[in-house]
Amino acid sequence: MKIRPLADRVVIKRLEAEEKTKSGIVLPGSAKEQPQMAEVVEVGPGGVVDGKEIKMELAKGDKVIFSKYAGTEVKIDGEEFTILRQSDILAVVE
Repeated sequence: MKIRPLADRVVIKRLEAEEKTKSGIVLPGSAKEQPQMAEVVEVGPGGVVDGKEIKMELAKGDKVIFSKYAGTEVKIDGEEFTILRQSDILAVVE
């Protein structure tokens, strides 16, 4: 199944959380914090949203940092995705 976001929305897939700290301590599954980094899977077409022209600045494959509580989490074909607005993306990691 394919997801096609509408308007200024973006579909992202979270990157895996680190299992070790920088000092080498291995974290158990429950101690891992959800990452705020993700990869863009699909990008909406943009257009007019609330009377303003929205130009999409993201592209499929971009690695991004997004707001912690932003978006809606969905599970499709056993995979977890988050759908959010482009404005909830804080930065692109290059």
